[in-house]
Amino acid sequence: MENFGDNIKKVLLAGIGAVAVTGEKSKELLDEMVKKGELTVEQGKALNEELKHNIKKTMKEKVNVSVKASSPEDLDTLLDEMTPEQIARLKERILAKEEGSREENTDE
Repeated sequence: MENFGDNIKKVLLAGIGAVAVTGEKSKELLDEMVKKGELTVEQGKALNEELKHNIKKTMKEKVNVSVKASSPEDLDTLLDEMTPEQIARLKERILAKEEGSREENTDE
């Protein structure tokens, strides 16, 4: 089972590496266009920043890593890394689970 986690880690790192290479190649392309005079330096910088922003946005939307906490300390670390929106969704899910559990107990 540990091997499975290593494989997931490798896939994730490969994806991040691909994104990094894409960013580097796009910067090279923009720099080349600036040299040829097809773009001004300012346009190149603006396009490069836009590409970086789009890559970060895509990574946040498309990459979802699931981590299983194995100890209370791990859970604390995960909670510390969560955004307020993620914590709010987690609270909603916990409340829904508790409600479902109460309904099951009253049906018996």
